Amino acid sequence: MEADKAKYQDDEPMGESVSIEARGMHCQGMTPPLNRIAEHCAVFLDFDGTLLNLVERPDQVVVDGCLLYLLDELYVATAGATAVISGRSIDYLDALFSPLRLPAAGLHGVERRKASGIMHGASFVDTQLTEARAAVNALVQAQPGTSVEDKGRTLAVHFRMAPQCEAAVRQALTDIVKPLGPNYHIQEGSMVLEIKPRGFTKATAIKAFMQEPPFSGRQPVFVGDDLTDQEGFKMVEDQGGISIAVGDRVTGQFHFDTVSAVRRWLQEIAALHDSHRE
Repeated sequence: MEADKAKYQDDEPMGESVSIEARGMHCQGMTPPLNRIAEHCAVFLDFDGTLLNLVERPDQVVVDGCLLYLLDELYVATAGATAVISGRSIDYLDALFSPLRLPAAGLHGVERRKASGIMHGASFVDTQLTEARAAVNALVQAQPGTSVEDKGRTLAVHFRMAPQCEAAVRQALTDIVKPLGPNYHIQEGSMVLEIKPRGFTKATAIKAFMQEPPFSGRQPVFVGDDLTDQEGFKMVEDQGGISIAVGDRVTGQFHFDTVSAVRRWLQEIAALHDSHRE
């Protein structure tokens, strides 16, 4: 395809043309489009590694005021069609984003809050994981540098501070998940492995949002950095939307190198929307 056709110049109108040109394209290293994103697209954002840099332990993350202001501006600019799609629980996201409460999917799609505020799959402690929970806690005690993130309905073991433990953690979790039967599996992530229910992904969450207002009728845009985002990329591409990879762990139609670049792009979307209103 000719380079000038792939570029998505910022002054080109967006609408059906985005759907037609984006489908099947992979423009690694190229900046995503800006113009009329706010008016025509539904924006879905991963959290860790996309809006904030990854930290050694998930409980060390702090959301800065600039990010809260940016998300609020983006929410207004898209008429509410902005959602966070995360592996964290919605309760945890709400605590980080307080007082902002966005539409959100948590636990990789296991739980979801609609734009109306209605919750699906609300957080609770999954008693089917009781024995697995004890085994996972014993595992991290035996593997110094690893940590467990108990999200109630899922169990994540992080080994970012102990990458040498990955093989042992993987084998142990494989053994732990087997007695749970076919309804549970191990979700791969960035230096993390997570036991979670099957049938829920970030892709299923985005698809559900796209069937509801204010997301329906718009073109989906998904920005993410991790293996858990790849299915979501495929889903938005299949719907004629735009996938945007951050970093080098996943592949999207477009690419940002850093979290800072993502945030600058989102700021430009909100600013461009404001300028069109003047």
